[in-house]
Amino acid sequence: MKEFSLYRKRIIPDECILLKNDHIVSFEDNRLVTTWSALHPKKDLHHGISCYFLEHGIKVSKFYYEDGRLLYWYIDIITHSWNEDGSSLTVIDLLADVLIYPDGFVKVVDLDELADAEEAGIITKEQLLKSLRTLDKLLGMIYAGEFKRIQDYVESFEV
Repeated sequence: MKEFSLYRKRIIPDECILLKNDHIVSFEDNRLVTTWSALHPKKDLHHGISCYFLEHGIKVSKFYYEDGRLLYWYIDIITHSWNEDGSSLTVIDLLADVLIYPDGFVKVVDLDELADAEEAGIITKEQLLKSLRTLDKLLGMIYAGEFKRIQDYVESFEV
């Protein structure tokens, strides 16, 4: 597997962080799978597994409590870029997110941040449109019951 550094860039707040403690499990077919412990531990969130579906513009994460129980699935709308020599991948969070709880409840969050970013001029028109179109496709997949195959793919990497 190709060695590279992985960065997470956020628009709100404006930050770019090297994910140096993420363990890259797999990278093939434009899909990157990582396992990780929370950068900023919260009351509930302890660790997780993520799959970056780079060609689809989503990062699907399974968030766990410390005892290993599922907290929820968390889907980020993303875009990405490689540096010139291919030694680092930067994943840009396009703000809109979807949570899927263990009981199947679906919650869309952070659309206000998307609007705030556009008003402040810190997100491009292309990023805004990509975020909204990707969110629409994702919700269509979830509501049609097609998200299960993505969950199964992510879970195939669990130990």
